Amino acid sequence: MARAALKRKKPEVVYATLVRHLPNGGTGSLEDLRPDEIAMLERVRISKSVKPMRNERRKDRGVGPTPERLEQSGDAHVVGDDQQGHRTYTMQDSPLDRLWARQRIDPVGYSALQRYKHHWYHGGLQAGTGSVDLNRVFASDPGSMSGMAKSERQAHHRQQWRKAREELGHRPGIIVDNIVCAEWSLEIAGYSIGYASPYRAREAAREILCDAGHRLAKMWGIG
Repeated sequence: MARAALKRKKPEVVYATLVRHLPNGGTGSLEDLRPDEIAMLERVRISKSVKPMRNERRKDRGVGPTPERLEQSGDAHVVGDDQQGHRTYTMQDSPLDRLWARQRIDPVGYSALQRYKHHWYHGGLQAGTGSVDLNRVFASDPGSMSGMAKSERQAHHRQQWRKAREELGHRPGIIVDNIVCAEWSLEIAGYSIGYASPYRAREAAREILCDAGHRLAKMWGIG
């Protein structure tokens, strides 16, 4: 068999083909093979030896969150099954989810605010670290299209988010962005719009958030 034809075969086929070339049906010596055939057998042997490591990586995917993360969420998480022998964990400990669990926000407003976050996230508007090189933090990089939508899908979500943000206005928009998107607490979000009292900051943030949810639901026709 030609050398080029062997390279186009799968490793297992190459291995079986070369072994058959050995004297006595594979019980002879490797000295009877050409150097290129011996090198190809060695590559096949190495590829076979790394397969168990790949399987271990697949098993590790089902490990799930750390005990510290589960302790932080308390009872605000749901354990499911991915139908592949692994557990899945859905965390529900964001400020918006906790308001929903305590019935401090109605279903319509909750759904509208979740949609707002959906457009924000899939629009690629979440904060991220562009580089670990501190010398390039403020460097421009036109090739990466920094700040621009990288696909039509992302541009669509950004358009929907901007439309919703304009509907909310500046002050409610700060509250919604801080609680729903950044997942700040109600108290911190209240401080961001000028409240000094912890109680008043929490109550004002919740009232503004609920009103914003109703306005978004009306705009999108939810409920």
